[in-house]
Amino acid sequence: MVAFLKTTFTIIFLVGFIIGSSGNVFIALVNCMDWVKRRKLSSGDQILTALAISRIALLVLELLAWWISVFNKTFFVEGNRLTIINISWAVTNHFNLWFATCLSIFYLFKIANFSNFVFLYLKWRIKQVVSGILLVSLYLLVLHIVLIKTSFDTWIDGDKQNLFYNSSFLNYAQFYRFVLIQNLMFILIPFAMVLTAFLLLIFSLWKHLKRMKQNLGGSRDVSTTAHIKALHTVVAFLFLYIIVFLYHVVEIWTVELKNTLSSFLVKITVITFPTGHTCVLIWGHIKLRENLFKILQWLRTWFKDGELWGP
Repeated sequence: MVAFLKTTFTIIFLVGFIIGSSGNVFIALVNCMDWVKRRKLSSGDQILTALAISRIALLVLELLAWWISVFNKTFFVEGNRLTIINISWAVTNHFNLWFATCLSIFYLFKIANFSNFVFLYLKWRIKQVVSGILLVSLYLLVLHIVLIKTSFDTWIDGDKQNLFYNSSFLNYAQFYRFVLIQNLMFILIPFAMVLTAFLLLIFSLWKHLKRMKQNLGGSRDVSTTAHIKALHTVVAFLFLYIIVFLYHVVEIWTVELKNTLSSFLVKITVITFPTGHTCVLIWGHIKLRENLFKILQWLRTWFKDGELWGP
């Protein structure tokens, strides 16, 4: 039974990796080809391309971690390797979360309608707002890396003189719980920003529908459709974000459990986030969806021709 579950989880993980990596490579290629053709790329597509590239790196790192955990379990015994793996994960996950957060903020300012002066001021300077958010996130990334490096160095060297550490941290499970709490703290900031963007989009849509009902009897217009499409993307991101957030909370309290099945389940949960949100982004983006249909149509024709000319 255990072997069957391991095989099932492995298949699910690999399928998630293939779908996620293919989807993000597709997004990056379509936008790069569009940039080569038109010599320009919209701000939204620039963020989307950067997000796709960061997710490709994250998925590759998750695949590497899975391969090591299955085929080379002694790899993580050495402390410096643990430090490198955790810093690499922190960097790739950081850009994954913050580019997705910037995309949600971009949709908010592009679509929502508020008469507030501060909102209008930021709306007119959306590029500067996104650049500012990314710049602040880089400072947070540096701080996160420093904390991870300091924590692991202290644990490896057994520095008992530091007041923030005591002998209990020599126990790896308790120490790693401390690292996970650090990671959770840095995840909370973009999570709060996405939640705020979601609530403001909901409020903007409610106001718009109320105004439409008074003026035009409630018929749907372009702005309503744009609101709903943006909400689909933000809701999917928020939902998957909550899953990852809860995963971190659960992992903090179950870090002592040396259960292979739990480890596989954790990896599946982590890979669901970049894979699921990528699928939603492709489906909600007209250009990406049209190109996907073209590719699927071409593959369908190619397979049909192969059957006709085959033996």
